[in-house]
Amino acid sequence: MRFVSAYVPIEFEELNERLKEEFDKLGSESDDPIGQYIKLAKARGETKETDPVLLELLVALHRKVDELSAYIKNQKKEFIPLKYKSETDGLNFDYFKIKDNLLKKGVKYYGRFDLPVFPERKVPVIFEGVSENIGKIIHMHDRDIKDYNSFITARERAIIREMKSKNE
Repeated sequence: MRFVSAYVPIEFEELNERLKEEFDKLGSESDDPIGQYIKLAKARGETKETDPVLLELLVALHRKVDELSAYIKNQKKEFIPLKYKSETDGLNFDYFKIKDNLLKKGVKYYGRFDLPVFPERKVPVIFEGVSENIGKIIHMHDRDIKDYNSFITARERAIIREMKSKNE
């Protein structure tokens, strides 16, 4: 297995029904009211003339205003505390490697990556231990898959540029 060097915080715990519910909730969060509105507008073809980057920035700004409103109202998003915390040592599109030997082979886990994507958010994942420090991704929400894969691709490009500059 080939991994791309990437150091991303991850917390996880053995999968149970309560954690599965959080996974499902975090997936539906990406379909917040503004996200739903934009999806419908795209489906109806109302965004053809709109710059996609500008549209994404406006949606992110709207979400930030919602976050600030929640902060002012003292509404904090609560996550279920998870038993294990580590950091990835490498990623690929189907697997990831963590620094600590905390996994059990064949056991399913629920985890949350603090993936440095825009806008920043917790990325939930269900995975299975392949070895003590390698997990195989079983399930991720569609939006998270795109961001996760884009992050890996960007890391690969950065590493290639770094290697090229060293060879010149």
